Amino acid sequence: MNSELYLADLESKPDSLAALADALTGEDPFEKLPEHATRVLFLGMGSSRYAAGVAALRLRAAGVDAYADYASAATTYPASKDTLVIPISATGGSRETLDATDRYARGPAFVAALTNAPASPLAERADLVIPMQAGEERGGVACRTFQHTLALLLALETRLTGADRAVPALIKKTAEAMADLLDRRDEWLPLTMELLDGPHGVYTIAPAERLSSAEQSALMFREGPRRPADACETGDWAHVDVYLTKTLDYRALLFPGSRYDAQAMDWVRRRGSTVITVGAEVPDAAASVRYLHDDDPDVALLTETLVAELVAAYWWAQ
Repeated sequence: MNSELYLADLESKPDSLAALADALTGEDPFEKLPEHATRVLFLGMGSSRYAAGVAALRLRAAGVDAYADYASAATTYPASKDTLVIPISATGGSRETLDATDRYARGPAFVAALTNAPASPLAERADLVIPMQAGEERGGVACRTFQHTLALLLALETRLTGADRAVPALIKKTAEAMADLLDRRDEWLPLTMELLDGPHGVYTIAPAERLSSAEQSALMFREGPRRPADACETGDWAHVDVYLTKTLDYRALLFPGSRYDAQAMDWVRRRGSTVITVGAEVPDAAASVRYLHDDDPDVALLTETLVAELVAAYWWAQ
């Protein structure tokens, strides 16, 4: 792992996304999926599971029987011909994901592996390989692959539900949003780093529909600069994390969009905690980081983790 190369990986996100958009314009990587599947099962660990959790929630909302499970779980859905299994691993070598995939690799379920390594052990176990097309992450941290995973899972959602969404156009908007955050980092990054730099770590909060943003952001603080960090769903925050605001110097990134934002911010105001919002203005927040197209929830899903990733990169370099 290397902090300078990690920052370079982040700075290359707009170009990497633009290339993915062009690739999806020319070819649907999910075209060869079976038509008979009635259940979708995602398997993964870490960032892969974060992205899968959001994808499964979106599919269920559209009426598709979908579930995201820890690849390390001892049991999950049994193999059946009507189940589409999608193991996700950027490296294609995650032990837990390989072990879980082995339960399905000999049928009758169809296995479509999502990986950034098309020649990996995971790919060898799959009936179909979906390349992430994120390029080499030389910093050793899953950042571009996380974003590409989310983008491709949105493309899968469109395929399975017939949703009226032009995914390549969405990805290009995201590339523009990323470029805007990177180009203007001198305007927002120093204050964000200062406000989040407390003695008790960083907390990240997001609605269930974008919980992966909080989870991935917290992981970036742990993985790079090795700071304490934890993620929480916005509504659940009032039941599990609110207690920390009474005893800690509580510093948080809030990704707005939940109907329970105001409930959380009421406690923040009363306890004098520090919250920075990403993508929207919220009363009583200490600061807000805005970016191009941040009024589009799907752009936000694909973009907003860059704020935490950049903070983590600069803390790590220091």
